[in-house]
Amino acid sequence: MGDGVAASLKQGLTRADLYLQTKFTSPSGQDPKRIPYDPMAPLAEQIAQSVAASLKNLQTDYLDCVLLHSPMPAMTQTQSAWHTLESFVDTGQVRQLGISNCYNRTDLERLYETARIKPAFIQNRFYAETNYDRDIRDFCRQHQIIYQSFWTLSANPHLLSHKTMSALASAHHRTGPQILFRFLTQIGVVPLTGTKSETHMREDLAIFDFELTDEERGAIDALL
Repeated sequence: MGDGVAASLKQGLTRADLYLQTKFTSPSGQDPKRIPYDPMAPLAEQIAQSVAASLKNLQTDYLDCVLLHSPMPAMTQTQSAWHTLESFVDTGQVRQLGISNCYNRTDLERLYETARIKPAFIQNRFYAETNYDRDIRDFCRQHQIIYQSFWTLSANPHLLSHKTMSALASAHHRTGPQILFRFLTQIGVVPLTGTKSETHMREDLAIFDFELTDEERGAIDALL
């Protein structure tokens, strides 16, 4: 990834054209052979080492956003980790903070209330098991937090194959994934996706060439 960042900057892009977001992941969520910090170090030092590794690997002098991979086992630990991350915003090495895999609104509310630097992002799986995070997304709307969805396509084959989606895809001359992505962007969700296919990349970017009507958005929302 760092090589890609460096190559893009040599081909006319500026650092401001890129948005680099990464995570601090606690030892339990790491590949034991590739932990980017000393797992025996205190939490604050783990985070410091992780941020330093990200800066080095991405070949940049600042990160646009660092996410806490998930709430820690205790809220006091989550708050402690967040406090450490805030210090890197103070130094300019990190611009914004967020949290991932947070499916309990109470946890998000407590973090928001006690954070000096409020979360700018929440990044969650977007799937039926959590009722598509309707409660979480409502809190995000109230507090100007950007909701990022992942597993957006892989967790929702039933949505993509539904007759409503097929009809909308046909009407707009688009693919099912394009319809779902456009729906999400129009309701304030930032869908995350990754692909090696240039065709899919171009299709993903082309979702801003059309809009769904209020009625069409309502039909999709009824499926969630």
